[in-house]
Amino acid sequence: NRASPRTQSSLLEAMSERQVSIEGKTTPLPAPFLVIATQNPIEFHGTYPLPEAQLDRFGMRINLGYPGKDREVDILYSQFHHHPLEDVTPVLDAATIVEMQTAVRAVKVDRRIARYLVELADATRHHSAVKVGCSPRGTLILFRTIQARAFVEGRDYCIPEDVKEVAVPTLAHRLALETKAKYSGLQKEDVVREVLDQVPVGV
Repeated sequence: NRASPRTQSSLLEAMSERQVSIEGKTTPLPAPFLVIATQNPIEFHGTYPLPEAQLDRFGMRINLGYPGKDREVDILYSQFHHHPLEDVTPVLDAATIVEMQTAVRAVKVDRRIARYLVELADATRHHSAVKVGCSPRGTLILFRTIQARAFVEGRDYCIPEDVKEVAVPTLAHRLALETKAKYSGLQKEDVVREVLDQVPVGV
């Protein structure tokens, strides 16, 4: 969010169409391609909030928070003699990642689970505290995300627990809260958790 609005908008084509256009010439981006961004919760002076259309193109938003005390001690000692980044080596090549992405798309999703995803998204659109609910793009990315989780878990099919596990980081950042709800302390994540509690799985 420290880039200018024009620079931010240039990411939209790359994130949605996997290509960039410069002076009328279109160049496809290499595969795999992904965008990872960080946003600090302080020092907003001189920053530009990401527009909803761009936030909607990020698959997930994860809040890191602080490490536990024991983990923080480990961090201190991990840099005792040298920085651990110096020991990082590749574990996958690009071709393997593309193969895994193809395998993820082959993971089966029962139509009842797909319906459950749509019901969750629809519930955010009609929530009293929400001004703008989850878009169809959000539903599609949730669909892909549960496939990915099932794949990582070693399954070739999705289950409702996949949805419950990834719904909050996949959907919350796509919502826009009503002003009153926003200043009452309600968080977008709370809305998604509430919707998860209220919408029956139906499987």
